[in-house]
Amino acid sequence: MSSTVVTLITLILGLFLGLALGLWISRIKSGANGGNTSTISQELNDVKVLLKASDDRLKAAEAKSENETKIATQMEEMKTTVERMRLQAQEASEKRIASEVQLVGTIDEMRKASTTFFDETKKIAGALASSQTRGKFGEAQLELLLEQAGLREGHEYVAQRSTTDSDSSGIPDITVAMPGGSKLFIDSKFPFDRFLEAFGTEEQEQRDELLLLHTKDLLKHVDALAKRGYHKSQNSPDFVVLFLPFETLLAESLRLDPLLLEKAFKVGVTLATPTSMMALLRTVGHIFTRNKLAENADDITKVAATFLKNVTLLHTKIVAVGKAINQTSKAYEDLIPTAEKTVLAPARRINKLGVAGDKDKLAIEYPESPADVRALNNPDLDSIDLDAPDDFIDVEVVEE
Repeated sequence: MSSTVVTLITLILGLFLGLALGLWISRIKSGANGGNTSTISQELNDVKVLLKASDDRLKAAEAKSENETKIATQMEEMKTTVERMRLQAQEASEKRIASEVQLVGTIDEMRKASTTFFDETKKIAGALASSQTRGKFGEAQLELLLEQAGLREGHEYVAQRSTTDSDSSGIPDITVAMPGGSKLFIDSKFPFDRFLEAFGTEEQEQRDELLLLHTKDLLKHVDALAKRGYHKSQNSPDFVVLFLPFETLLAESLRLDPLLLEKAFKVGVTLATPTSMMALLRTVGHIFTRNKLAENADDITKVAATFLKNVTLLHTKIVAVGKAINQTSKAYEDLIPTAEKTVLAPARRINKLGVAGDKDKLAIEYPESPADVRALNNPDLDSIDLDAPDDFIDVEVVEE
């Protein structure tokens, strides 16, 4: 209830009270002129009751007004809170919609990428269905590993490309020439048909059956490779390396036959995946590097010995030149007094007697002789025996 309504009610109550008091006062005056005292007393009580009732109603009206004011304030605050919550909910809804749109776009891109990946995988699988294509693929990946290991074709290894049959029987795909004349043979062909069929089915039991057949095919290929006898050739390790370009080709076979590696070792074949092959090739590359450094160390030792000999020869010639300069300086010192006494003094007297001559040049004094040249003393070089003659520097030319 507003303050205006409360004021209006108060005025009405005051008006009634004023009328009641006026009537009461007029009756009192009438009673004083001959009225009934009991009647007056009763009316006075009625007025008191009326006043009390009016006061109670006024207090109740004020209390109700305060409550309504509090309720109105609380309603206003609630309205503000609801509006803020509405704005927050709207903002959250807009963000959610934007996130959903972005998520839909991401899912669509993933779907397209998955479709493209699936198509490319089918193409690769189809291409690897051919044994010749598998051989080329294995050779290409193997040559990439050789390059990353720092080995060069035609230097550290040779790749056999001129094959006509499907399995390149008797011809290793890669031959690595090890330091010291030994050779390491690597074959990059591998069975793949059963493996491809295994991952084309969804049933695990059927997949394991096909993978078991793949493992048997792999063992057959190992036996066939062992019969070629690459590792029995001269200066070759007692094994040949069979390169499998996919880690799962070996991992799935080992899961079904844990003794697969041991069976291959017994016939002189080592199975290698890209990880183990890279470790092997890096080891070979390190051996080549260390061998090259050893060869360079021998050349450096020879060049250093020749250089030291030439430096020693140069040292002896510098000492000889220094001694010659000192001897020339001593002779110059002996020459100056004789020249001043026998040549310069008479020439100056003749010039003073009026004979024509260059007086200024005769006034120039002879320069002082240079100081002694410091001797080059090096016990380490002096201790070296030199057979070269003393009249020239014998320089040995080192050919690269």
